[in-house]
Order: sequence, then structure tokens, then C-alpha cells
Amino acid sequence: ASFLLLCFRTSLVAPLILGLLLQPPLTQLSIITQPNIVLLMADDLGIGDVGCYGNDTIRTPNIDRLAKEGVKLTQHIAAAPLCTPSRASFLTGRYPLRSGMDAINNYRVIFWNGGSGGLPPNETTFAKILQQQGYSTGLIGKWHQGVNCESRNDHCHHPLNHGFDYFYGMPFTLISDCKPTETPEMDRVFRRKLWIYTQMIGLITLTAALGRLTGLISVRWKTLTCLAGFSLLFFISWFSSYGFVRYWNCIMMRNHEVTEQPMVTDRTTSLILRESISFIERNKHKPFLLFLSFLHSHTPLLTTEKFLGRSSHGLYGDNVEEMDWMVGQVLDAIDKEGLKNTTLVYFASDHGGWLERQEGKRQLGGWNGIYRGGKAMGGWEGGIRVPGIFRWPGVLPAGTVIDEPTSLMDIYPTVVHLAGGMLPQDRVIDGRDLMPLLRGTVEHSEHEFLFHYCGIHLHAVRWHQKDSGAIWKAHYVTPVFRPLGAGACYDRGFCPCFGEGVTHHDPPLLFDLSRDPSEAKPLSADTEPLFDTVIREIERAIEEHRGTLTPVPEQLSLYNVMWKPWLQPCCGTFPFCWCDKESDN
Repeated sequence: ASFLLLCFRTSLVAPLILGLLLQPPLTQLSIITQPNIVLLMADDLGIGDVGCYGNDTIRTPNIDRLAKEGVKLTQHIAAAPLCTPSRASFLTGRYPLRSGMDAINNYRVIFWNGGSGGLPPNETTFAKILQQQGYSTGLIGKWHQGVNCESRNDHCHHPLNHGFDYFYGMPFTLISDCKPTETPEMDRVFRRKLWIYTQMIGLITLTAALGRLTGLISVRWKTLTCLAGFSLLFFISWFSSYGFVRYWNCIMMRNHEVTEQPMVTDRTTSLILRESISFIERNKHKPFLLFLSFLHSHTPLLTTEKFLGRSSHGLYGDNVEEMDWMVGQVLDAIDKEGLKNTTLVYFASDHGGWLERQEGKRQLGGWNGIYRGGKAMGGWEGGIRVPGIFRWPGVLPAGTVIDEPTSLMDIYPTVVHLAGGMLPQDRVIDGRDLMPLLRGTVEHSEHEFLFHYCGIHLHAVRWHQKDSGAIWKAHYVTPVFRPLGAGACYDRGFCPCFGEGVTHHDPPLLFDLSRDPSEAKPLSADTEPLFDTVIREIERAIEEHRGTLTPVPEQLSLYNVMWKPWLQPCCGTFPFCWCDKESDN
């Protein structure tokens, strides 16, 4: 009997031992649990502004630490070279023109909190899927995807309608108008024209009135009254919006409530950091998604006194170093709560640095390293190649560098997969799950072609020819740099997408980025034997890509970007919108 009992016990223990031996390693197990996800996105940061990407004068030790402890992507590409469309693609995993978030005109971003355009309610963000998977989801910082559609409180474009449980920050974007001491930035040229037209109309009215009084001009008082009324209405029509930009656009919100109108810029940085750390502390006992969308390093470069004058690159460098410090504070909070090994941290910028942003001799925009072009340029690398860093100790190999083409759109399927969610099946998702590439289980990115848009206009296409290692890039449209020989559109402040400010290329300019990452020497049929073959393959891909596009409402149409008083978020009784709910008083 004892022998039979021994055999029975052996028969039970053997499969258990075998099962333990066949268990996957810890890193494999941790993949199928739900990690915390912290997404850190800088605003207008150039790839050349970060230490681990080659900058040896601006100090970014905390961002560099992320790269040392994780995976650094050297060919991480934004789907658009401006804030609104790039962030729309980041949130949805789709090219922005699929959701109507790229422009057919020169108004290529959300222009007013009181506009009616924004990220459509029928778009499914990664936050919405993670929310359904049981995550606590929070957005701290910049939104810039619209607020309302038809009424002041419908909040159809608001973060809370797109999967975030908690929002604290700017529904708009930081602009120089938010700081009374700075030169106005928003629609500066157009505003100057409106003021000139107002003065001209006023001068005509005054001249006619004086002529009537002196008898030099025969004009009826009724006509003069109508002319004066028109002058006043014209002035009110534009000054009611542009004259109060700071009150309409420079506001802070907590969820649906306006907390500062206008925002008090001296404390914005400390409040955003406090809210970020508080969100981590409140949600440490369950899976959470924190999207910390920095206001750094967009003008007017809000920088606390502690960091002023610290860098060798003026105010811009000071601002970047402060942002790096904020990254360090968030990482310390994760460590303090014991969450380091269960948290995926991602750092990126929404697009390249703004080369043309200058005030006199002061350079207030970023640097894009060896890459040509910058912000607003749909095709050139400097406008779309951004830092991209992932850290997840024990899962992602530390100190890894990956040169494969990846996209900000890839974050969507990556975090959805990690949360155990399903991708939407009723629409095209352009992003690809990065985990196999990040963990080293595959050698190549899933992206064969990436399409580079400027507004709705296709400017360039990238082809990753995996069998040869070549990365071909064909430019069909490029901006005209001025002054001639300069590397940006200094005459305009922004490079346009169409019209007189661009050059069309037929045949397209072709570069092999694997040999010429700076796009300095275009290839031709005479210098590159594969020229015709490459162009044919790229044009076949363009036709295939265009076949996947369907018409959608234009969120950035002239009507949608116009300021509408009835949509303006207001913490009082409109138009008396003023409050400071963060003050100790």
C-alpha cells in the first residue's frame, strides 16, 4: 500500500515539476499583466536638443537616463509636423487626415478654445480602450484637440469625452499671448492687417465728417452715421476675439471646470508637476495611464526662476533643462511608490523644433541636429524625426538603440496590446505594435512605407527596403526657403504646404536616408541605378494608400477654426470670464 501511495504522489509531483520547468521567464509573464503606462510628450522639442541624441551643451540627465535604462529609437517619426494633427494621430494611431484633423488651408492647428473643430467624438483613442480595460486614465498638460461642438458645455472634443477619467491643464496650447510681457504670437500678420484696415476705415469716416462740417464734401449725415457704424462694427468684430486672446485661449481647466482665466503663468509648471505626481500617488494600487503632455518647450518658454540662466543656450536651453528636471521628478515618484518595474515609460516630442521662432537675435525655437528643416515642414526630416525612448526594466533590454523606422502612431497599438485590449476593427489603424521590435524578438519594423503629409498635401514618402537595408525617401513637394540658401522660411515664420511657397518635383527628389540622413545630396537616374525602380514602387504604394482614404468632415475648415462666442469656455457669465480658483486667497 505504501508503495502504491509513493507512486501516486510521484505521479502528482512530476507534472508539477515539469510545468514549472516549462514556465516562461519572468519577463514573458510580465508582458501579459497590465503595466502602468506613463507617456511623456514634449512640445516643439528638436531631436538635437537632447543629450542622448548628440547634444553636449544642453543638460538632460533624466531623459538620458531613460535611454540608458531602456530603448532609444533613432528614426522615430511624427505623422505631422504641427501640434494638432500630430497629437491627433498619436491618440488615434491613424494619419490625421483620416479623422479630418489635417487642413486644406493655412489654418493647420486648432486656433481657438471657442472654435468648433476638434478630435471627432467617433474617434477611439487609446485612452478610451484602456479605460474600458479597467485603467485609471489621466491627461495632465496640453490638449489642443478642441473643446466644444455646438454649445459652451457640450465638451464633445474634451479629453473626458475621449477616454480620460481626469484632465488638468490647457485645453489649448501655450502661446506668447499668454504672457503679457511678450510680443503677441497668434495670427500676428493677420492681426496687423486688421488693425491697418480699421485705421483706414476710421480715417475715411473722419475725413468724410470733417469734409461735411467744412462744406468741402457733400455727404448726408445719414451716410456718415452708417459709415461710422460700419467702422465700429468692423473693429468690434475682430477685436472681440483678437483683443482678448489671453482670456479666451490662455486658460487652465480641471476636468470640465475652468480654474484659471487667464492662466497665471508663474505657477503653471509647479501645478502641472504637482498634478502629475498626485495622479501617480492616487492610482498606484491599480493599472493607470498617465499622459503628461508638457507645455515645455513651446514659446513663450515658461521657465521658473530656479532655471533661468542655467544653460548655455539662453531661455530655450533653460526651458529644456527645466523640463528634464520635471521628467526626473516624475521618475522619482514612480520609484518612490515601488512602481518602476511595473511601469512602461515613454518619452517623445510631438514634432521637430521651430527654426523660425526668433525675437531679434534670440533663438526661441529648437534645434534638429543633422536633420534638414523643422516644425511645419511636412517632408524634411527635421520637422518629423523626433526623440523616442521606452523604459520598462526587466522587460525591455537596457541600453538598446534601434535604427528602424517607427512612428508616434505606433504607441496606440502598443499600449492597447499591453492593456489586453482589442484594436478597433471598423477603421484603418496605421500604427504597429512595437513590443516585438523593442524586445528584440524581431529584427525589422513592420512599417514598409510611411507617408509624410503637410496639411492634406502629400509631400514625401519613405520606403524601408528591408532586404537591402536602404531607406528611400521621395519628396514630391518641398517648401521654398527664404532668404535663399537659408534652412527655413524665415520670411514667413512658417513654411506653407501649398501655393507659391512650395516647389513641386517631377521626378521627385530621392534620397537614401541610410547613406544620407541629412538629405543633402538628391539622387537621380544618372547617379542611382535603382532610381526608376524605387520611384515606381513608391508610386504604387501611394495609389494603394490613397485607396484606403475615405472623405470625412474637415475639422480645421475656416468655419471650424473661427472663434465663436457661444462656444467659448468661461468661468463666469460670458463675456465676463475671469477666475483664479488655484489661488490661496
